[in-house]
Amino acid sequence: MNPNKATPRVVAEEDLAGFTADQFLEVMKVLTVILTLPQSAADHVDALVVATGQGEEWRLTHAIRNWETNPTLRHLLVANGNPDEETYVEITLDYLRSLGLRRINGVYIQAEPAPNTGLQAAWIVDQVHARGITSLALAVSPYHLARAYLTVLRAFTRSGLRLPMVPLPVAVPPDTPVPETGATAYDLVPGEIKRILNYMDNGWVATPEEVQQYLQWLWRHHRALLVTTPI
Repeated sequence: MNPNKATPRVVAEEDLAGFTADQFLEVMKVLTVILTLPQSAADHVDALVVATGQGEEWRLTHAIRNWETNPTLRHLLVANGNPDEETYVEITLDYLRSLGLRRINGVYIQAEPAPNTGLQAAWIVDQVHARGITSLALAVSPYHLARAYLTVLRAFTRSGLRLPMVPLPVAVPPDTPVPETGATAYDLVPGEIKRILNYMDNGWVATPEEVQQYLQWLWRHHRALLVTTPI
């Protein structure tokens, strides 16, 4: 599977013409319910996960800052990126140290390349199983966060695993050019929406129904994590 090549990063308005208003509405509902989950819960999870890519070093620096300032986090999982990208950098401990990493215990890096989000998600699921992780926060740039969340959620569902997953948008202005393409978040969101719509049909991301069922479970069984006093 190589879904990241299925749709260009930047798409024009006419490229979305084949979708219906109902489909766009379903995506809007999914985006809203995911991105409005309480970010404060990220201070109380078991693991912090960062999915790298597009030359966005700020994904890593954001995750490392959170990791270094929150000693209650037990694991930092760094999913590898796509070596075919011009801005790809090999993820090593030395590289992470150069970005401010000091706390090494509990840091795990995906050794093999991950040319698409699906391969990152599969590795994350494997790490959760192997390390007994009970909850996690997913740190990704805001424009990509919903699709990454849906991809990881689908991978968990496929494996029969359920655990709290909190979105943690990386702090970056939306008009910042992404190093790989020079496009901004405003430019990239339409392509992300098209991917979500296409990937739902292929079973690569969670469907609106799966998201609704998951969030019902999350709020029913883990309200104390979501509604918490910041540390």
